[in-house]
Amino acid sequence: MRTPVSEGPARMRALAAALPSALESGYRSGRELARPHRADGMQFVAVGMGGSGIAADLARGLVDAESRATLSVVRAPDLPKAVGPRTEVLLVSYSGNTWETLAAYGAAGRVGAKRTVVTSGGTLLERAEEDGVPVLTVPPGLPPRSAVGHLLGGVLGLLDSAFPESLEGRVARTAEATRSRIREYSRSHGPAAALAERVGGRLPFIYAESSFVPLARRWKTQVEENAKRLAVFDEVPELFHNALVGWDAISRTEAGRSVAILLEWSGESPPVRNSFRYLERLLASKGVGTARALLASDDRFEALLAGIALGDQLSLFMADKSGVDPYPVDAIVRLKASIGNPRSSDASPPRTGSGPAARKRTTAGRRRS
Repeated sequence: MRTPVSEGPARMRALAAALPSALESGYRSGRELARPHRADGMQFVAVGMGGSGIAADLARGLVDAESRATLSVVRAPDLPKAVGPRTEVLLVSYSGNTWETLAAYGAAGRVGAKRTVVTSGGTLLERAEEDGVPVLTVPPGLPPRSAVGHLLGGVLGLLDSAFPESLEGRVARTAEATRSRIREYSRSHGPAAALAERVGGRLPFIYAESSFVPLARRWKTQVEENAKRLAVFDEVPELFHNALVGWDAISRTEAGRSVAILLEWSGESPPVRNSFRYLERLLASKGVGTARALLASDDRFEALLAGIALGDQLSLFMADKSGVDPYPVDAIVRLKASIGNPRSSDASPPRTGSGPAARKRTTAGRRRS
């Protein structure tokens, strides 16, 4: 979908501002659709690419830290060999036409895994309805990267029973806190605009501790798609076993072309916090610009949403500075036109039954079975 250049920035800002409401809507729909789960732990595999995959990745940090479930994220058409009848596979494709996710849908069916589809339509929706697979539908017509609230909320709703207590109250509190932060972050003299000034024309390296690495990836992809700029992400403490050597050896001339953004959370352990400070000193000694982006809130979930909101606004201010329209992603459109959707036997799922009793679908508070 193309939007006129004059409308693109306003459209993307409106979509960024809708993040809290989208999160609440997606969570409600996901919770309505969730299956009963065993008390002895649950195994989930989420398959998704691009803006669809990142939603499951963002959920993973919270799931790993606070629930009794395991959530793996696959960005490929092939499923791990361990996937079987005891695994629930979440097939997340905003468009419903992502060939990798369609292939994984078929593969999950063949090994007898439980399947749940999260999509706005397309072939994936058609196949799921034919097979009686539960479908969480999200609103159509959005750039996939702007559907992150619906998708993230939906995934968390589907996994709600894995947490010690329902996320319902936290979702409401987090949404309200995020609305306030978006108003602050979107100001022309606010923290996102100041961070965009700090980045300038340099290559941003975005660093986060391991449980917030999906957030660092989200910042990278938002910079790439909205600002049409390259970016890099990495994790602490892993980078101290590899990237540290590169930074130590870099010339000051090359260092001047880079800037490091440190995504930091108050809940980090002291060793991780000390690692960030060491990295900051090393980069400063090489002439690399650094900027701290503090994830507001002691609550991990609120910090995550604050980080999504701040990164979205940063990428939009960077687009403004570069004079580019954040809405279109022409390179992706050209790629899809060039290669089409690869077809293989894996992309053709088996038919496992249909009919009104087998079909289960929800749309923002409406359920049909």
